[in-house]
Amino acid sequence: MLLSEIFQVALQAIRANKLRSFLTMLGIIIGVGAVITMVALGTGAQKAVQARLQALGPTLLSVFPGASFRGGIFMDMRVSLTMDDYEALARDARYVKGVVPELTRNLQIKRGNLNQNVSVVGTTPNYTTVKNYTIVAGRMFTAGEDEGRRRFAVLGSAIPDMLNANPAAMIGQEIQVRGIPFEIIGVLGPKGSAGGFGNPDEQILIPLQTARYRIMGTDRLRSITVDAESVPRMTLAMIEIERVLRREHKIRPGAENDFQIRNQSDILSTFQDTTKTFTYLLAGIALVSLFVGGIGIMNIMLVSVTERTREIGIRMAIGARGSDVMVQFLVESVVLSLIGGLAGVALGFGGAALLSHFTGWSTSVPPATVALALGFSGAIGVFFGFHPARKAAGLNPIQTL
Repeated sequence: MLLSEIFQVALQAIRANKLRSFLTMLGIIIGVGAVITMVALGTGAQKAVQARLQALGPTLLSVFPGASFRGGIFMDMRVSLTMDDYEALARDARYVKGVVPELTRNLQIKRGNLNQNVSVVGTTPNYTTVKNYTIVAGRMFTAGEDEGRRRFAVLGSAIPDMLNANPAAMIGQEIQVRGIPFEIIGVLGPKGSAGGFGNPDEQILIPLQTARYRIMGTDRLRSITVDAESVPRMTLAMIEIERVLRREHKIRPGAENDFQIRNQSDILSTFQDTTKTFTYLLAGIALVSLFVGGIGIMNIMLVSVTERTREIGIRMAIGARGSDVMVQFLVESVVLSLIGGLAGVALGFGGAALLSHFTGWSTSVPPATVALALGFSGAIGVFFGFHPARKAAGLNPIQTL
């Protein structure tokens, strides 16, 4: 038989039993659709993490207070970072182009009859430069205004929405922080949140000295952000930070650090690796349904061989070889799988689009995943269709007739 004729006969057999063919393909459709959707979610999450890293700044290092140790024994207490630590880093650390202290508390803010509890950050004017923020309205406070302990506030991009106000219209207006009036002089552009990292858009920046003496009454910093000169010099910058802080904290050689230095890239890479692992896990679970679909195809093809025994005998009697019969049934199996795979790809794209629309999750379908899913569904058609095809090819023409 010609290959074109074999394809034609295979398609006729599928069309003759439309409902059965659809039910047979259902496992493949669900499996491929689930794989595409899960991979789309995972890939979208990884791209979101990469975008988050670029938004935060790939050269940023964060210094946090740590636990103290005495004689190698953990002491249940926190060691604070202070203004002296910030000044020492700004003065002495090499391979660093910016240092930003963050004196942070969750405080109540009020405007009119609305109030919210948000993060208030006392910091220096270079905060927006080091952390790669844009200012969409107004301006940042200056070093002179910081030293003068002025009551100025720069709002995160989400704060105007939380207070039902227009960002540009809020410039020059008053907002109360812990009952103390502050003049709004600027609004930051959006950064966006990432799981586990908080939302930097839901914060208010005020001058460090104002926070220190008028609002919080302490010089104990929640963290210090350091901007390294470049990505290749980040390790050197971390060594310098450690050297300066160990000197400031009078830590003896061999003793444990009482502070933590975190690399933003490492934190987000860990999050990305975790996302990738869950993506593979979920995609693996979805692949199980593909195998279930393949078993369904094999069952139906075996039934088809039994139902079409007389047809097979007639074809062999008029000259068809066993290989022709085998190819015919293999083609039917592969066509069923590929049609199911194409429908599954469409279902996967639709599922990813619906998830993105209703949940706001980022989704992205790599072309390689589509090709792999279709190739895998075709391979399942060959694998699970081989036994029925071989059984059909091995039938005795005399007995079939």
